[in-house]
Amino acid sequence: MSTHTYEVWAPEADSLSVLVGAGEPTAHAMERSDDGWWRVAAERGDGRYAFSVDGGEPRPDPRSPSQPDGVHAASELVDTAAFVWTDGGWTGVSMPEAVVYEMHVGTFTPGRTFDSAVQRLDHLVDLGVTVVEVMPVAAFPGDHGWGYDGVSLYAVHAAYGGPQAFARFVDACHARGLAVWLDVVYNHFGPSGNYLATFGPYFTAKHHTPWGKAVNLDDAGSDEVRRYVLDNARMWLADFHLDGLRLDAVHELHDHRAVPLLEELAAMADGVAAETGVPRHLVAESDRNDPSTVAPRGPGGTGGLGLHGQWVDDVHHALHGALTGEAQGYYADFAVPEALPKVLATTPFFHDGTYSSFRGRTHGAVVHPDITPGWRFVASLQTHDQVGNRAVGERLCHLTTPGLAAVGGALLLTSPYTPMLFMGEEWAAGTPWQFFTSHEEEWLAESVREGRAREFAKHGWSDAVPDPQALSTVEASTLDWSEPSRPGHARMLQWYRTLLRLRRELPALRDTPLGQGWAERDEESGVLLVGRGGVTVVANLAAEPRTVRLPERVAGRQVLAAWGQAQVSADEVALDAHDVAVLGT
Repeated sequence: MSTHTYEVWAPEADSLSVLVGAGEPTAHAMERSDDGWWRVAAERGDGRYAFSVDGGEPRPDPRSPSQPDGVHAASELVDTAAFVWTDGGWTGVSMPEAVVYEMHVGTFTPGRTFDSAVQRLDHLVDLGVTVVEVMPVAAFPGDHGWGYDGVSLYAVHAAYGGPQAFARFVDACHARGLAVWLDVVYNHFGPSGNYLATFGPYFTAKHHTPWGKAVNLDDAGSDEVRRYVLDNARMWLADFHLDGLRLDAVHELHDHRAVPLLEELAAMADGVAAETGVPRHLVAESDRNDPSTVAPRGPGGTGGLGLHGQWVDDVHHALHGALTGEAQGYYADFAVPEALPKVLATTPFFHDGTYSSFRGRTHGAVVHPDITPGWRFVASLQTHDQVGNRAVGERLCHLTTPGLAAVGGALLLTSPYTPMLFMGEEWAAGTPWQFFTSHEEEWLAESVREGRAREFAKHGWSDAVPDPQALSTVEASTLDWSEPSRPGHARMLQWYRTLLRLRRELPALRDTPLGQGWAERDEESGVLLVGRGGVTVVANLAAEPRTVRLPERVAGRQVLAAWGQAQVSADEVALDAHDVAVLGT
């Protein structure tokens, strides 16, 4: 029988054993090294194993590669080197080429697995996206959930098919010319199945995130905790051939080191890219509106953190407010006429050192396009957060007219930023996308229900909130693949395909630098004009027809694409209510 070297970091343990095998496992005492790592060579058995610290209950490996029986059960050995890959010719997708599609594997198809998702990849190719961003797949409690309460960061969620299925999915994407980014959560761990504190000082008492204990990045023992995160990120990029990672809520990584973890992660990703010749991108979600997050690293601590991209909420908020009229909560800051023109032409940060009424203070910093070009900022019209964190999970198309949803798509896909779509957005999906969990502990399930009800009350949403624990909530949130061929949905799908084709074919939409475009909004008429190079978008946000006199600089252009019947003369364009036209030469 073959052997395997089991190892685990537990610096404060007095004794440690590995329990090999399911059913009645065999215990093997482990030996401690001076660095706090315990090791022993023992038989592989059936591949199942767990660790007992100081004679305690068996616990999964903190670096478990697979949890086939759930996050509370034994771990399973996986040989990632045995994955079968056919992507030897894959050269990747650069950030300026990226058009991102955010996908939740558990609701993308009724099959809820990677293998069933593969069957729909040709739809994404036909649509014109180039990057699939997969929401978190690290093992979490139960079968169904968003994935942001993961507790086994190295294990691919079993209900999705496990690690081998994920490798097949990535390989299938690469075969179709699609890059794959994975959403990873390093700022906190979920509460159920989280046994890391049994092994070592993975958490700090000095900080707390809105979702639980903060990860220890600078207390005693934090060198190994940082290594835990860095090794995990490298595993995804190297062993699973991923093209990038989306880093969740990096503003909750409380790190006071001279070289922050984010900078170390960026350097590691650049190293993997150099080793393989394939671009690797790290894209941060940050609430700080700080362009140094994506400014290039410099020698001796100069420059920025060196991450390759950053989500920008301000673009979403300005678009959403203009299209829906919502002005509650954080949308209140964007209910001013200048918000939309500013984020569409000048900067991704509406708050770039300006006062935020929602925060009660000034917020953000100025973006310098020569240092941080527009494509470093990932902008969206909808995301899992902005849809799923509404009381009943309404998409934009549920909140406004088809025409205004089409306007939003045009403004996003002609913007100077890297655009990201949320699954189903491209055909105005009729299905909502709601929050769901499958916690085994009733106290935790009830805590989630109560917490979300309190949060919704702040936004004035009094609708009946779907039960996160109910299977019906998951089913209601699953895409209906019969919709894209139906009237209305098919029209929106064709509109998105047309916009993405124009983005590929028109250099002005790719190459016009941030700050060199322009945008004008007439609040009284509801007309919005946006120009980038030789392309002009004319949008009628009003509920009545409008005839728009074009500025001299764009007169004489023809209609490249239109939602509705745009009538263009030499210096005017007539649009029906909630219609939009893309003009060019």
